[in-house]
Amino acid sequence: MTGFPRYAIYYVSAPGSDLDRFGAHLLGYDAFSGDELPFPDGVTPDWRDLTQDPRKYGFHATLKAPMVLAQGESEADLLAACEAFAAASRKIPVITPVVDSISSFIAVVPAEPSTDLEQLAADCTRDFDSFRAPLTAQDRARRNPSALTPRQCEYLDRWGYPYVMEDFRFHMTLTGRLDARRREPVLAMLRTRFSAIGLATLAVDRIAIFRQEENALRFHIVEHWKLRSKDGSAFRVSTGIRMPLGTPWRT
Repeated sequence: MTGFPRYAIYYVSAPGSDLDRFGAHLLGYDAFSGDELPFPDGVTPDWRDLTQDPRKYGFHATLKAPMVLAQGESEADLLAACEAFAAASRKIPVITPVVDSISSFIAVVPAEPSTDLEQLAADCTRDFDSFRAPLTAQDRARRNPSALTPRQCEYLDRWGYPYVMEDFRFHMTLTGRLDARRREPVLAMLRTRFSAIGLATLAVDRIAIFRQEENALRFHIVEHWKLRSKDGSAFRVSTGIRMPLGTPWRT
């Protein structure tokens, strides 16, 4: 699979929403516009270093991990498949978002497990897998299989990514890896900032195609779609929408 461009299918909050601005400014990067953003006041002097890893990807939650397109597949084909996926009627996952540690980094995560969210992620894993070129030996080795569980190794070989199905964990990453001593004060600071936006519930109701042109460049959003609700009720959940800051809306 080694090669470029790479594509990923991610959840993103609506452009201009409070959650979008919260994450984009903390990472210093807007994946909708491709613009650098100023960090918010009050972060630590080394904040650029602490957010270096997630900045490359933009503020998102993974639904289908980065992949090179399979032979015979095109970006236009992937766009059409995502549009069809978004148009299919489904139950929209609604979660209570919190800021917490996941492994050794900090992210926005669900307060409790959600079967609807797990189903959405599994659907993305399966439905878009035909677009994925097979992993190369180098790609597989980069995942350090010796550190994975047997099931994760099986998923890596089957789906090209180890953290799917039962091992999927929804997370919108805010920092790189932090040691325990540093993590606690950063976690407290991010929780305080997150509480200020007052986001009690979050409808996971949007997918986006991200593209990375080459390894040294960041991912950016090619297109995004709002998912079609089975009954419309999920879309009545408040998402804190504000007018976007000079960013075109594409829905």
